[in-house]
Parts: sequence; structure tokens; C-alpha cells
Amino acid sequence: MSKAKLMMVCVVAAMGGLLFGYDWVVIGGAKPFYEPYFGLADPAKAWEAGFAMGSAVLGCIGGAIGLGWLPDRFGRKPSLIFSAICFTVSALWTAFATGYWSFVAARILGGVGIGLASNVSPVYIAEVSPPEMRGRLVSLNQMTIVLGIIFAQLANYLVFRTVTSDVSWRVMFGAETVPAALFLVLAFFIPESPRWGVERQQAYDSKAGILAVVRLLFERRTMSVLALGVFLAAFQQWCGINVVFNYAEEIFKAAGYDVSGVMFNQVITGVVNCVFTVVAMCLVDRWGRRPLMLLGAGGLAVLYAILGCCYHFEVKGVAVLVVVMAAIACYAMTLAPITWVVLSEIFPDRVRGTAMSVAVAALWISCFGLTLTFKPINVAFGAAGTFGLYAAICAVGFAVVARFLKETKGRELD
Repeated sequence: MSKAKLMMVCVVAAMGGLLFGYDWVVIGGAKPFYEPYFGLADPAKAWEAGFAMGSAVLGCIGGAIGLGWLPDRFGRKPSLIFSAICFTVSALWTAFATGYWSFVAARILGGVGIGLASNVSPVYIAEVSPPEMRGRLVSLNQMTIVLGIIFAQLANYLVFRTVTSDVSWRVMFGAETVPAALFLVLAFFIPESPRWGVERQQAYDSKAGILAVVRLLFERRTMSVLALGVFLAAFQQWCGINVVFNYAEEIFKAAGYDVSGVMFNQVITGVVNCVFTVVAMCLVDRWGRRPLMLLGAGGLAVLYAILGCCYHFEVKGVAVLVVVMAAIACYAMTLAPITWVVLSEIFPDRVRGTAMSVAVAALWISCFGLTLTFKPINVAFGAAGTFGLYAAICAVGFAVVARFLKETKGRELD
């Protein structure tokens, strides 16, 4: 197909990333409004409030594991359509939920859409892209995730300013229906991946088809690649960038900013994230995947070590703010988009969808574990120790990438 048509097809597939980013962030702005409605503001309901907040993660894990066979069994296009249905139904259901468990179930369904889309979108884009463009086109998925986050932040802010608090949370969730429905319609008009061919369809149609794919997945050569993919997916979460975001408000306040300034700086972090994702798209097919992964792991290790020293010696102000922005920029141009590129490339054709689902499941399980352990780690080690720990994790990641990751730039997926 022409480059223009190829770009349009990839943009449609990447809309799964846009909805991923929106759905993931919108709940933060809606939290102060839906919690009183469901009676979750009471400290005695802390567990229920936490479950409502994190229920989407369970859906992500379920979507990645429970539906990981869909892309190889029925194709990439039907899987994208099904994820779009999950997003659309979840948005409407959440907006009109009248009970706590109805709200939670709707959030879990949205998580299923995220888990499936984060699996299928990068794989589909990689399979329809020529080798010389594959890196930046797969990185487009990360760009749409970042844009989805920004759109969610803007939507939350605009709704907060214009809609009464009684229904504002419903509007915040319901607004996702528009891009979700658009994704659903457009997904019917994109072609099926050319690499999802007759051979795999026939294999799955045979009685032993699924077992054959599983056996292939557990062959020694495939297992070594799968182990690397699982490590890289988990490392993208455990590299510590979420720690930076968790500390962002505190850092901005320590630098002397008031509430308005804090909100402005949070917008700036979103802009930095977006700009350096564009940088990654420009570099991934020039520099290659391996150098950028090494730059990300090594750069974050150094920056976290500096932040740990700043907290240990009680250094505050603009200097700390600059290091935080540098860490976000480093992550945005390396580990955030390039991990998805690598995962979409390294697995064999016949098990790519299933292997990708295993890696994505590892990513979401790691995300859940990071969220669960952040506070205990922070209490046990303090800010300085926490950043020191994640600096050490990044150093280990650097060593693994240097030892085991081979360059895939410009190579055919075969």
C-alpha cells in the first residue's frame, strides 16, 4: 500500500493506545467526585476505594492472559474490533453506573480492552510496516498513549470547570465514548495483517492447532526469546518512572510552586513526555533499538542516583525539578516506546500474538506489583533509598539488555 494509506492504517490501529492512555488517566480526575457518590470517601472504605481505583489493572491482566489467544486464532483485525467494543461499552457503562459493583465491573471491562489493545496494536503495526519504517510506526502506539493521557487531563480540567460536581465524573468517563466509537467504526475498514495467513488459520482450525502453538511457544529457542520479552516488559514498569510521577507533586511544591504552579508543571511533564516520544520516533530507525534501550536504562540509573543523593542531602528547588524533567524525557525517548517496538519484533511469526500476550501480561502484573509495593518500599527506605533501589534495578536492566538484546533495526520480521 502507499505510504499515506499505510500511515492511516497504523493511526487507526494505534487508536487502541489513545484509548489506553485516556482510560488509564481519566479516573484520577473523576476520583474526588465518584467516591462521595458511592460512599467511598469514608476512611473505613479505604479497601473498597482502592479496589475501585485499581480494578482496571485486573482487567488488563485478564485481557492479556485470558484473550491472548485471540490474535493468533481469529486474526489481528477482529481482535482490534473486540477491544474497541470493550472500550465503547465500558465508557457508557461507567458513565451510567448506579452501584459500586456495576462501576467496578465497567472498569474491569475497560481494562480488558486495554490489555487486548496493548497486545494487538503494536503487533499489527509491526506486521503491516516495511522494515525501514517499522520502528517509528510502532512507536506511534506510544505516542497515542501519551496523547490519550493529555486528552484525559484536558477533559478532566474542562469538565471540572464547566459541569456540576454531581455528574462531572459521569461526563469524564462518558467522553471516552466518542473516540472509542470512532475506533470501532474505523477498525472495520483496515486490512487484516498479511502475516496472519492461511497457514496459521489452518493450524488453528485443526484439532491440535492450539496445542501445536503452545508446544512451539515452549520450545527451547522460543522460550529464551520469551524470557527476554517478559523481562523487558517487566523492566519497563520497574525502571522506576512511576516513582518519579508519584513524587512529582511533592517535588514541585518543594521547588516553591503553589497549587496553580503544581498543576501547570504537571501539564509541562505531559508536554515533555509527548515531545521526547516524537524524538524517539525520529531516532528509532536511525540509531536502532538496542542503543536506545541502553541509553534509557543507563540514563535513568544515573538520574535516579542523583535524585537519591539530592534527597539524602536535602537538596531542593529548581535543581531537583530539572533532574525530574530529565528522567521523564529519558524514559519517553527510550524505554517507553522502544520496549513496545522490541516486543513486536522479537517473537516468531507463528506465536507472535500469543507470545506478545504473555509479555504484556507480565507488564501489567509488574504494574500491579509496583503499585502495591510502592508505599511499603517508600516507608522502609525513604525517598533517597527508594531512588537508590530503582537506580540499581536500572543498572541490572542495562546489563541484561547489553548481554542478550540483539539489534532488530531494518530486519525482516521472519
